[in-house]
Amino acid sequence: MSANEMALVKICIFALALAVGLTATKAQESRGGFRGSNSQFRVGPGHPPSQRHLPPRNRDPVQEASVVPKSKQTAAEKEYEPTEECPEPNGFYPDSKQCDKYYACLDGVPTERLCADGMVFNDYSPIEEKCDLPYNIDCMKRSKLQTPQPSLHCPRKNGYFGHEKPGICDKFYFCVDGQFNMITCPAGLVFNPKTGICGWPDQVGVTGCKSEDVFDFECPKVNESIAVTHPRYADPNDCQFFYVCVNGDLPRRNGCKLGQVFDEEKETCDWARKVPDCADWYKDRLTDKELDELENPKPKTTTTKRPPRVRGQSRRKPQPKRVEPEQVKEEEEEEEE
Repeated sequence: MSANEMALVKICIFALALAVGLTATKAQESRGGFRGSNSQFRVGPGHPPSQRHLPPRNRDPVQEASVVPKSKQTAAEKEYEPTEECPEPNGFYPDSKQCDKYYACLDGVPTERLCADGMVFNDYSPIEEKCDLPYNIDCMKRSKLQTPQPSLHCPRKNGYFGHEKPGICDKFYFCVDGQFNMITCPAGLVFNPKTGICGWPDQVGVTGCKSEDVFDFECPKVNESIAVTHPRYADPNDCQFFYVCVNGDLPRRNGCKLGQVFDEEKETCDWARKVPDCADWYKDRLTDKELDELENPKPKTTTTKRPPRVRGQSRRKPQPKRVEPEQVKEEEEEEEE
């Protein structure tokens, strides 16, 4: 075979190989084998793709099933059937009869729980697990409570409780985990066991703690045709206090601030040394110097605050403008002319 014939055979073999390679590449592209997220990217024949050179692949979106097979549904995904303990599958819900009992529901499964003795469940929000004092919660429809756990001065382990002895109306106990602390109401007030706070005797309405039981005072009967709606009267036993007779017949004890007494003529509080009948009321409790300081308190000293610095403002003080010697000389020559 001559040299020309040999060259022609090589050309034919190369052309055939090239045609086979192109055909395989097109077939691979038609199946999406070498196509990435970029439509202009191609991989040449004879060079298998590498993950390092391929463009990032976009994840295929997953289509949600329109109907989940019953065999694969979870308990939370099924249509929930409310129960007495768990109206909803999750949350905290009160017991229907006992005010200090509640249920923690998880996926419709209730777990019974109890508040600390003396506390009741706050059913304001099912997403909050909270126990509160009974004064703040309406327990009329579920009045049952757990068995009390009493201790000294504490009928229950937690809460506010009145004094055990009848007639002691202005003192009560604050109990925490069975430990008590005795508290005294402000002057003129008595403990209200229904609210857990101190109030006026005529409003509390506790037997033995009404106005006529607590105060050694009765509002005088007024025969005047035009009477004051809420007249004031001095306390006969204490210059610092006085009584306000609500609507003329319900006494409420009030007091003046330290250093003052009630002036019956003016029906108002004034400094003790200005009221002759009670000028010496604080003689054994306050010195003349202390009374002077109460009557004429020293003015409070105020400090001048530095104005706030504007953000971005320089902390450096502005420097005086520098004047060059030549400039000064020129200015002096101009003045001489």
